[in-house]
Amino acid sequence: MEKLLIPCVYLRDGKLVKGFSDNAVLSDDPAKYCTALSVNGADAIILFDLSSSDTEHEEALLVIRKITESTVLDVYGAGNVNRLEDVKKLLYAGCRKVALNMAKSSNIDLIEEAGKRFSKDRIISCADSLEQILDNLKVLKAHTSASILLGSLFVEGFEEIPVIPLLNDDTDIVSIIKKPCVCGICGDIINRKCEDLFSFKKELESLGVGIRKIACDLTWAELTKNDKGLIPVICQDDQSQEVLMLAYMNEEAFEHTVSEGVMTYYSRSRSCLWKKGDTSGHYQFVRSLYYDCDSDTLLAKVVQIGNACHTGSHSCFFNEAFNMGKSGHDPYSVLTDVMNVILDRKENPKEGSYTNYLFDKGIDKILKKVGEEATEIVIAAKNPEAEESKYEIADLLYHIMVLMAEKGITWDEVMAELANR
Repeated sequence: MEKLLIPCVYLRDGKLVKGFSDNAVLSDDPAKYCTALSVNGADAIILFDLSSSDTEHEEALLVIRKITESTVLDVYGAGNVNRLEDVKKLLYAGCRKVALNMAKSSNIDLIEEAGKRFSKDRIISCADSLEQILDNLKVLKAHTSASILLGSLFVEGFEEIPVIPLLNDDTDIVSIIKKPCVCGICGDIINRKCEDLFSFKKELESLGVGIRKIACDLTWAELTKNDKGLIPVICQDDQSQEVLMLAYMNEEAFEHTVSEGVMTYYSRSRSCLWKKGDTSGHYQFVRSLYYDCDSDTLLAKVVQIGNACHTGSHSCFFNEAFNMGKSGHDPYSVLTDVMNVILDRKENPKEGSYTNYLFDKGIDKILKKVGEEATEIVIAAKNPEAEESKYEIADLLYHIMVLMAEKGITWDEVMAELANR
């Protein structure tokens, strides 16, 4: 089992504070702080929302959304989870898992309900003691993927469910993390090492602890370098497949990239390593790495935070030399292109445009049309032929896109939500 190192962050009043009872501000930019955790080697983040009211909780959800959009790490949402709606809102805000506090007796039933509704892979529990786990073991095994244990007390040989101990003192980490039931550790003992978790991982690995790392089958020696010992790297957006940029690597940049999972290049103009994002915050997290038939060029597919180009463009390739049109219809590109037209109509109204008519009439008219088109699909689908259904589905998608534009929702957000499911 790969053991995870998971920092805890505590959100109060839109800022990160040092702990449950320590209101000293750690960062007033939670998203930037959590991006740094991604870069420095964290495997996931446990985020405790310390809001004291429903209004504060709603405001916290907006911050949580920014955090999940700014990091490739799985975020486990915890705190202020009292009903199924709270679980749903955290998942919709981008949290990979939601933790329910077992100290609240009502949450035992909620764990079962949430596990059935969203699957056990999306639910974890928080336990104050091992006894809480043992007393509710049947529910936890059926409806959760792990339990955060607030302390380091274990029954030797316990292997019933995966646990993540939250450790705040100088407990012997190695002896705990080696236990078969422990899938990761979290808490202040990890937070104190957050500036360089990669070094800590190497230390644990040397002591026989299996930690999460990238398994790369390619070595630098297998690549064909140019006369300066460099190799070109094409960087591509993993989701949209858009080509973002081209840069170069030397051996050190290659080793940093495959060991840390963050794109690192060699700057020919400055003759030094260059971790993309250290200055701009626009990091590139590697999803996959390919090499070509001659082994002299790399292709990296990445999650791009922000923009790749120093001009502010998402891609460096925005200067068009010529365009003979597309040879086919990529579904994602079609949706993106139509959405761009709708957004342009919103910003630059055109006389006689039906899209502008809908925007002028407002949200109620848009919603009415969405409802009407959905009904048209139901009617069309009753016919044996599929052609009418295709037409009506296209109509519905168009009106949904108008609604998305009105609400400020992007296709990337919708696709990411589908991927999470």
